Amino acid sequence: MKNDLICNYLDELFPNPKCELNYNNDYELLISVVLSAQSTDKRVNECTKILYKKYDTVAKLSNAKIEDLEDIIRPIGSFHKKSEYIKKISTIIVDKYNGKVPTDRKILETFPGVGRKTTNVFLSEYYNIPAIAVDTHVERISKRLKISKKNDNVIDVEKKLMKFYRKDEWGKRHLQMVLFGRYKCKAKKPDCIDCKLKNICIEQGE
Repeated sequence: MKNDLICNYLDELFPNPKCELNYNNDYELLISVVLSAQSTDKRVNECTKILYKKYDTVAKLSNAKIEDLEDIIRPIGSFHKKSEYIKKISTIIVDKYNGKVPTDRKILETFPGVGRKTTNVFLSEYYNIPAIAVDTHVERISKRLKISKKNDNVIDVEKKLMKFYRKDEWGKRHLQMVLFGRYKCKAKKPDCIDCKLKNICIEQGE
């Protein structure tokens, strides 16, 4: 069965998948996920190590100067826009939610720089709320393994993955697919030789 084949292989490769972003609390995770857009977790971690040490509370972040934030996160890319996101998100958390990131999906998606994917990552990772975030890795793998169709948008992919996997495993499967796409089923030069899924992959199989 296709589902068993994929799940068993993901469990074999990544039995205990972990989010590769470094964080200590709710607002650090949310901001790190926002910063990771069009960047790598490794690069984000290098910058946030400095950022969260210098501004060790969300209140301090909300009072930071944009120029100082830009200097710290410059290596991430889109640092002008992302610096504004950091400032605005932290200010909203302090002013409206008493320093605590809200768990309401609709509220989170109104935050600057926070969309459905970021919300799914945050809720799944921090609160273990069942969700599947579709990033470039998850979308690529879903289409290569024919879980979704080539022309499906990210919402279509998410809905199909939610049907494909058990709800209580959504968070785990999301992380496994991210790691699978990051280290094995890469966009360029995927490692297909010993992949146990190559027979069902549109690029290698049937």
